Amino acid sequence: MAASTLTRITERKARTLLQLLEGIRHCNDASIFNHTFQSLEQHHFLTEGFSNDFAQWALEACNEPQLGERLASLDINHYETLAEVRADLVKTLEAHLTHSPAAASRQAFEVFHFCEALTVVVPTEHEARTLTEFCSALRQVSVHTVHYHFVTARLREPLTVNDFSFWLEDSLGLRELADRIDRIDIYTNTLDGVRQRILEEATRWLAT
Repeated sequence: MAASTLTRITERKARTLLQLLEGIRHCNDASIFNHTFQSLEQHHFLTEGFSNDFAQWALEACNEPQLGERLASLDINHYETLAEVRADLVKTLEAHLTHSPAAASRQAFEVFHFCEALTVVVPTEHEARTLTEFCSALRQVSVHTVHYHFVTARLREPLTVNDFSFWLEDSLGLRELADRIDRIDIYTNTLDGVRQRILEEATRWLAT
């Protein structure tokens, strides 16, 4: 599938960490998705720094590097619902503000604007019925397709894994290969790097 995301700026904004906390508590799921899962796609070419928008704002606009690191440490690979992501974001911010209450009302250098992500998905011409066909198609699709099938797929019930691993195990019976691919780290690789790692695992499997 090919996925394209439309981003809409909402009326919700934050000028302090306390306002950010309240915003995260009450914004809709599309905003949580945009600033965590979707921001990873927007910064897919980076292997350093924070791809989580909340973490980046805490660091750059609020000069709170420890909070930024804690927010960035929330690995989206480990979440199956946006409600779980929201809950841990809230918990992390609450803990920080309890420990550093003066930071709650301190004005940030710039305003945080909550944005929503709307993903439009359409089928592509690429299909696969064998592992060889899968490798051929993966070489041709865009990084946005890689992001859709490898990153955001975990939110689509009942998968809880990426689309590629689900298909490899469910349709081809390749559970070990599926597990290897599911363990690929999206934070130490760019999306192109993820693609190459998947291809390496798959071609190694074909060679055995």
